[in-house]
Amino acid sequence: MVKLNKITSFLDRELNLVAFDDLSHNGLQVENSGTIRRIGVGVDASMDFFEKASEQRADLLICHHGLSWGDSLRRITDINYRRLKFLLDHDMALYACHLPLDAHPTLGNNAQICKAFGLRSIQPFGTYNGMTIGFRGTLPKAMTYDRFKKRAHEIFGNTSGTMDFGKKKVRTVAVVSGGAADEIAEAGAAGIDVYISGEPKLTAWHLAREYGINAVFAGHYATETFGVKAVAARLTQRLGIKTRFIDMAVPF
Repeated sequence: MVKLNKITSFLDRELNLVAFDDLSHNGLQVENSGTIRRIGVGVDASMDFFEKASEQRADLLICHHGLSWGDSLRRITDINYRRLKFLLDHDMALYACHLPLDAHPTLGNNAQICKAFGLRSIQPFGTYNGMTIGFRGTLPKAMTYDRFKKRAHEIFGNTSGTMDFGKKKVRTVAVVSGGAADEIAEAGAAGIDVYISGEPKLTAWHLAREYGINAVFAGHYATETFGVKAVAARLTQRLGIKTRFIDMAVPF
């Protein structure tokens, strides 16, 4: 057993929450009675995630997309009521971390994706609301774009769309997970060979064509499973607490 405040204090510091101006109210969003035995991590604070976590006897949930965004909880009715009631009835705490978990240099979604591809010479990349949240790097050696797409499918289990307007042989890669299709313009301007993100977008199609860049869109959900998994591993390592990634297998 570990006290909830010990876990949240560790996460607040490790993820450097204070450095980010985010629509998400990052950190502890729902408290429990104060003691944690098991942690469930996932991408979205949805009812099916809560129910599956409860079946796994998790009493702290850590997710990338939490419940509290801006004034989203100004009325506790309908879905808000049902979700909050479930957490309170089951004495489950909820901790959310959005942009800090995209941008973290080792635990973040983008850093972990770079690691999965074996990228080298990693540099910050991808400006969002004045903050840099992604990374760019170089493959150990050039490969065909077709082989790169196969490797992407192996890593993500999903490639919901590609935009194939760039080089047939690639080496430089930029990564901004989730809903960052517009950042393809930054990748194109920088002469990147392949841009990786989550959700495709019509405007990105035109940008890809005009910049002559390849893009792999592997799903918002699939590109944002990496960070919570890394956080779970770090918590087990540092605090010795049981953690489990709860996969909802969302196809978007």
